[in-house]
Amino acid sequence: MNENLFASFIAPTILGLPAAVLIILFPPLLIPTSKYLINNRLITTQQWLIKLTSKQMMTMHNTKGRTWSLMLVSLIIFIATTNLLGLLPHSFTPTTQLSMNLAMAIPLWAGAVIMGFRSKIKNALAHFLPQGTPTPLIPMLVIIETISLLIQPMALAVRLTANITAGHLLMHLIGSATLAMSTINLPSTLIIFTILILLTILEIAVTLIQAYVFTLLVSLYLHDNT
Repeated sequence: MNENLFASFIAPTILGLPAAVLIILFPPLLIPTSKYLINNRLITTQQWLIKLTSKQMMTMHNTKGRTWSLMLVSLIIFIATTNLLGLLPHSFTPTTQLSMNLAMAIPLWAGAVIMGFRSKIKNALAHFLPQGTPTPLIPMLVIIETISLLIQPMALAVRLTANITAGHLLMHLIGSATLAMSTINLPSTLIIFTILILLTILEIAVTLIQAYVFTLLVSLYLHDNT
């Protein structure tokens, strides 16, 4: 019970060298691929889920926005697999690092905004000043809209980091309580262990939902700029 709660969020090292890159590259190796003409049930289910997700995200986009479909599908698969990786015992979750989430959010957000300024600069600038704004409020609204635009990638990264970190911390606390109660009161231990199982199922759902939410918000930013 005396161990550091945040020890599992420290980036691991191998012989003094950071192992985060190897951990990030590991989940894609778990995605099955097929070399045969007829796919098995696992590959078929995987392809169906990818088509369903991409169709749902790309329906609202025009031709230019749909060029991002491969990137967005790859993004949701990457975030989902790295989130699920952290649920394994003695593992490390890269998406609990704010720096990594910012490294994903900022380039995607910047690409969408730059595309908007290049393709339809009038509509992009119109977002900074809503129609019918009173003249005295124009400077203040321009500042507010600029801040709201610049804070979007930070909101993306902080949302993903906070949700994944909070879930892992709660699982850690309940797991430690289960271990501590196992030598004191068996009925209470069974109740806490049942809660831990239910929380684990909930955390699996949260990891997938957060991957979808992150990608969906990037898709919405892209839609606003194309």
